[in-house]
Amino acid sequence: MKKNFEVELLGEAQAFLEDLDDKVRNKIYYNIRKSQHINDKELFKKLNEHIWEFRTLYSSKTYRLFAFWDKSKRKETVVISTHGILKKTQKTPTKEIRKAEKIREEYFKNKENEKGK
Repeated sequence: MKKNFEVELLGEAQAFLEDLDDKVRNKIYYNIRKSQHINDKELFKKLNEHIWEFRTLYSSKTYRLFAFWDKSKRKETVVISTHGILKKTQKTPTKEIRKAEKIREEYFKNKENEKGK
C-alpha cells in the first residue's frame, strides 16, 4: 500500500518519544504509520491553518505529536512532527499549538537560509 506522505521527526519530538515507555512509543509509531495510509481524523487531525496533530490513546492517556506539512519541491509531501505532549485536558492547549507554529516558522526560515548559501 502506497504512503500518502512521509514523516520526519524533529529533535524535540524524538526526545519526547524516547522518554516514553516502549509500549506507548510503539503504539504512537504504529498510529503514525497507519495515518500515512488511511485518512482517519482520530489519528491525524487538523488543528488550524498550519498545525496538525497525530493522536494516540493508550491506557486511558492521550498523547499528541504536533505536525505541519512541508510541500516545498519534494516528490512526496513530508509531515514534520514538532513536539509531543501527554494531553491532560479535553481541549488541546493553545500554548502547545503556538509552540508548534513557532517551530514551523523556524523550520522554514532555516530551510530558506540553507537554500541561500
